[in-house]
This record gives sequence, structure tokens and C-alpha cells, in this order.
Amino acid sequence: MRPRSLLCVVAWLLIPALACQAEEFPARGITLIVPLAPGGSVDIVARIIGQKLRERLGKDVIIENRTGGSTVIAASAVARATPDGHTLLFSPTSTLAINPTVYKKLPYDPLKDFAPVALVAIVPLVLVVNPGLPVHSLPDLIKLAKEKPGQLSYASGGVGSTLHLAAEFLAELAGIAWRQVPYKGGAPALNDVVAGHVSAMFADIGGALPQIREGNVRALGVSTRARVQSAPEIAPIADWIPGYDATTWNMAIAPAATPEDILTKLHQEIGAVTGLPEVQERLAHLGISAAEAHSRTELRPFLEAQIDRWGGIVRRVGLAGSE
Repeated sequence: MRPRSLLCVVAWLLIPALACQAEEFPARGITLIVPLAPGGSVDIVARIIGQKLRERLGKDVIIENRTGGSTVIAASAVARATPDGHTLLFSPTSTLAINPTVYKKLPYDPLKDFAPVALVAIVPLVLVVNPGLPVHSLPDLIKLAKEKPGQLSYASGGVGSTLHLAAEFLAELAGIAWRQVPYKGGAPALNDVVAGHVSAMFADIGGALPQIREGNVRALGVSTRARVQSAPEIAPIADWIPGYDATTWNMAIAPAATPEDILTKLHQEIGAVTGLPEVQERLAHLGISAAEAHSRTELRPFLEAQIDRWGGIVRRVGLAGSE
């Protein structure tokens, strides 16, 4: 047999083996790194998604909480991880859309070092005030803030957090000045609003709803353009302030060099999970919506637009390059 013919036969015989290798993903468990502490909305959503992915893929999906550095530590680890689809980052808005403008230099580039896999969830924020504050609507709050410039306080989850920037974006559009009281996370901040130590805050709606229902805080508006399914009685802030939109989100991302076929499979599997009625119901109970289906080609333009949007707020607040 001629050498060329022999090579053709060998190649033909190898095709099934190569196909099997391509179908092997995932070859082992997938690690989904959450850059925030357990118990928050990002962690809870990651665990809901991870559980269903485990059932679909037949492999373990390990949720690893790697905190610190305003999510930079976790993001850097994933950027350097082996690009084989077995290590993913479950990213909040701040990691990809806010940190690039807040930090003078990051050990990762959100557009060059990562491959977007799937937009998973839309996480509304809700503006709440202590019931002792004599306001019952957003116009009331704006009126009071203008009467007492710089005297009203609002809590945040830290300087440069989405909770901070949502409040400053409101101040910019409403023409008010109020004073930030930063905390190490949204939960302790909300506790102090309930206690009356701080007047107001933007909070993750999932954590705030029980306090709203019990009358411990009063809701004035949600950050999304549309009403939230689990709390339709709370009007969007945009109803009073056109153009206001401080919607946050969660996105699954992989290291940049991850093969396209693996990215496609992950995108399809996560999309299938977020489309499950059971998952949508569990998210809705938290005040969170499963993200509308996006093709993978739409994710990068979405991310670019989000970097531009949140980066603009960071610059106007004076935080650009502050870290």
C-alpha cells in the first residue's frame, strides 16, 4: 500500500476516536468560581444554576467562593485558568463593567482575557428608606434631599459597588446631594437602614423584600425600567426619572482561549437551565429574572455597552482610577 493511501486509512480510522474526544466535555467536574461571599444573591443564583447543570451534564459542578480585592482575585484566577471549560467565573456587574474604570490597572482585561459564555440573570435593585423618614415616594425623597442638601445619608455595599453607583446615578439625574455611608457588603448596610442609623439605600431586591414585607423599610422604586414580577407594586424609578436604569446582572464567563465548541456547549446548557420553569420560579422568588436568551455573538457587544454605561457613571462620580 502506498504511504499516502496508508495515511488516508489511518486518518479515516481515527475519525471516530477524535469525535469521541470532542464529545467528552466535560471530562471532569466544572468549578464555578463566585467572587463574592456565600449567601448573597450572586452566590444563590450560581448554586441554583450549578445544581441543574450537574443534573444535565452528569458531572459535579463545584461552587467555589473566592472573595477579596473587590472580585479582582477571583477574576484574575479564572483569566489564568486552563482554557478547557472546566473553570468558569460567575461574574456580577462590578467585575466586568465597573472595575475596569475604577482601577488604574487590573490584572485582567474584561474583553481580551475572557470569553462570555451566557448572560444568566437580571438582578434589580430597590431603593428603600427607613420608615421613620417622612417620605412615601421618590418625589418626596427628592424634595427632602433638596431641602436638606448633603444631610441625608445612604448606605452602600462599598465605594464603587453597584449599590453606591446606583445612588450616585440617581443623585445626578435628580439634582440632589446626599452622603454615602459605605459598608462591607449589602447585608450589613441594609441592617443599619432597618435600625435607622442610615436613611436610605439601594439594595438587592432579594434581600430587601422580606424587610419590605415586614414594614422594616419602605420601598420607593426599582432600578429596572420595568416592574419586577415578584414585587409588581413597586414602580420603576424611571417612571419619575426618565433614563434611569441601574440594572445589574450575572454572567458566566470562561478564559479567552477556551475552544469554541466548548463555549457553545456551555452556552446551550446554561441557556437550557435558565429556561426551566422551576429555575425561573426560584429566581422570581428572589426578585431576580432569568436573562432573556442572547446568542453568544450578542454577549460581547452587550458587555462593551455595559462597560461604557457603568464606566461613565464611575467617571462622573469621580472614582475613575481611584484604586
